[in-house]
Amino acid sequence: MKWTDEAEAAVKKIPFFVRKKVRTRVEKEAAEIGKTGVTLSDVKATQARYLKKMSSEVKGYQVDACFGGSGCPHRAIASEVLVEKIERIMADADLLGFLKLRVQGDLKFHHEFRISIADCPNACSQPQIKDVGILGAATPAFTKIPCSSCGACTNACKEDAVVLSESGEATAIDYKHCVHCGSCVAACPTGTLETGKKGYRVLIGGKLGRHPRLARELPGIHDAETVVRMIGEFLAFYKTHSTHGQRFAQLLTDADIDEFSKKWAI
Repeated sequence: MKWTDEAEAAVKKIPFFVRKKVRTRVEKEAAEIGKTGVTLSDVKATQARYLKKMSSEVKGYQVDACFGGSGCPHRAIASEVLVEKIERIMADADLLGFLKLRVQGDLKFHHEFRISIADCPNACSQPQIKDVGILGAATPAFTKIPCSSCGACTNACKEDAVVLSESGEATAIDYKHCVHCGSCVAACPTGTLETGKKGYRVLIGGKLGRHPRLARELPGIHDAETVVRMIGEFLAFYKTHSTHGQRFAQLLTDADIDEFSKKWAI
């Protein structure tokens, strides 16, 4: 459906976390009255109705996943099963019922517990600003196949994490710089590099708003079942400490994150 320039400019001013929903609804409501295009008046009318009914749209949590399953070339791990498990544990937690007991007045989207899952470290910036961020990880490891010194791995690694000998052979991985994206493994033509440990990096405590903060990464690369258990503990902490609708990220202190780090260190 064609949008006028004024309509496009107006929808860009809407907060990004509801923009897609508003845009979809604008087009749906415009189509229902027989329109083939969207004008500024359509955006304003739908936005007013949407904000008025926001509390009925809130479900207590948001779980966002990237489009890795649609063929992203940077994908380090397939996370569809993990997404399903996280959706299930979030639904079972009845966060909507919890928020209704804790929040005075209408619920808003900013009350929701937010989780973002990305299949690679590129992550489109979302996991770093959510209550819980999950990044797919594929750790490179060496096989016994000799390196041909072709340089493909170093060309693929944006972090300069592949250590070379004086003759140009790959000899080690500097894991202080490695982000576990698996690009060097995919680029290696000889099979000298292979995928070692696969799993997920977990970040907690990210948020935007008046006091923004980037999420902090907990140590280790975790399998899907461990990630689900971690989220269970995060939810328990949240329900214990959120007395009037504060977000998980608002509640976490550096000391709390340190405690979670110690518990889940691998």
